[in-house]
Amino acid sequence: MNESWAIYDRLLEQIPGEATVASCLVGRGWTVVDSGWMGVAMTYRGGSRGSLFRPPHAGRRLRDMAAYLKSWDLYEASLATAAVNSFYNTPERVGAWLNKPLAAVHGGGALTDMLDGIAGKKVCIIGHFPDKEAVAERCALTVLERDPQDGDLPDFAAEYVLPEQDFVFITGVTLTNKTLPRLLALSAQATVVLMGPSVPLAPWWFDHGVDVLAGMVVVDREQVWRYCQEGGMKGPFDDGGWMVQITRDDVLREAGARAGTAARAAAD
Repeated sequence: MNESWAIYDRLLEQIPGEATVASCLVGRGWTVVDSGWMGVAMTYRGGSRGSLFRPPHAGRRLRDMAAYLKSWDLYEASLATAAVNSFYNTPERVGAWLNKPLAAVHGGGALTDMLDGIAGKKVCIIGHFPDKEAVAERCALTVLERDPQDGDLPDFAAEYVLPEQDFVFITGVTLTNKTLPRLLALSAQATVVLMGPSVPLAPWWFDHGVDVLAGMVVVDREQVWRYCQEGGMKGPFDDGGWMVQITRDDVLREAGARAGTAARAAAD
């Protein structure tokens, strides 16, 4: 088996076969899938052309939609990421593997909350995030971006830049565009933060090179739906979503042990 797909296979294998899609929305900034709860992912376009994965989507098996996570058409993969997150990123599911209340990991954002820890360090951010300027004042900052802006490096510089970093902040969109496995491998020596609304929240990420999970849990479905439907571009953290920041120390011992066992079995 191609090891690059290991993370994808692990995400997909836990999606229940009986779950179905109730509705979905492809907004200007965000794609939303409701399968009883709501998952969000950045709307990403590009890749291959001629997709046959067309509406209507309501009534599809959630597992079938999620399987497009492996698609090279990024419209399809965005829908799939949101479908995956509709299963993983529920308050109940995330709360079940934490050793503390969900509210205890509700933070203001990984970049700002980790400012003291990254001071004076070599830091790379993959993707554009708010508060980048505050980070740049405290550390030696490099930004890798597929569509570079002033001062950025193109994303293909990752092979040269990432092995030299102390901290690497990776956007969850890299799961959608399939660059995440390589980015994790290149960042093995660094403290890795996987962040953004597109990140599926599961305890076993810590066995795949991630040190901090900084994703989003939807706590108000109507607010999130309205925000994305009306073209909101920033993450809907003030409109029905909670930022959460989770480390290995926040995970129940039993959940961590199960994740570790499953990771070893997948590697054998």
